[in-house]
Amino acid sequence: MDASAHASEDFGHGNERDPADRDPAPPRRRTGGRSARVRAQVLAATGGLLVEGGYDGLTVDAVAERAGVHRTTVYRRWRDVGGLLADLLDAASDDAWSPPDTGSLEGDLTALNREVYEALAGGATGLTTALIAAGFRSAEAAGALSRFWEDRYARCAEVVARATARGELPDPVDARALLVAATAPLYHELLLLRAAPDPALPGRAAAGAAAAGRAGVFRTPAPPTGATPSR
Repeated sequence: MDASAHASEDFGHGNERDPADRDPAPPRRRTGGRSARVRAQVLAATGGLLVEGGYDGLTVDAVAERAGVHRTTVYRRWRDVGGLLADLLDAASDDAWSPPDTGSLEGDLTALNREVYEALAGGATGLTTALIAAGFRSAEAAGALSRFWEDRYARCAEVVARATARGELPDPVDARALLVAATAPLYHELLLLRAAPDPALPGRAAAGAAAAGRAGVFRTPAPPTGATPSR
């Protein structure tokens, strides 16, 4: 998935760009006042319609109607469904979220996994699942989804740094690999296998990743003797 890729003009039935407005310029992001209110209304409508009807049920006209704004406002600022989905995902990173600090690696990973579990437990009716599915239909949504995951993994690296500082993990550790190992079972079970909800899954997956981390599984290999460190 290329984060710089632009969505095509036609993502499928009902998602065509308005023929009267094909301005390729990216949507302007202004904050405060009416512009912020309109953005909030439009993004709320986008998320609601995506959950209710999936990607194929999402259209610019439907979003404008639900948001209570003129369709030309949506076309001018977001251009098409891909632009709406990308902005919805980008907006999710405009927060002050930080990973919880429970005092232990396993506790931190369990707390993170519980948040993921709550987001995925709704299955096909959840916004997180709908956005992930939309990423396979829209290049812009796929790029925004990648940016969202990059942001979250970067913030969660603090969990690994804290554990290393406490002496729970060998140093250095590949933080991304450890975090992926902790969260991957949830996505696999709930999204791919569509398994029945299991409240014990977050803690079980966290415990496994923490144990592997303590055993040195995610330790970053030392560079070969005489090798020049990469910059």
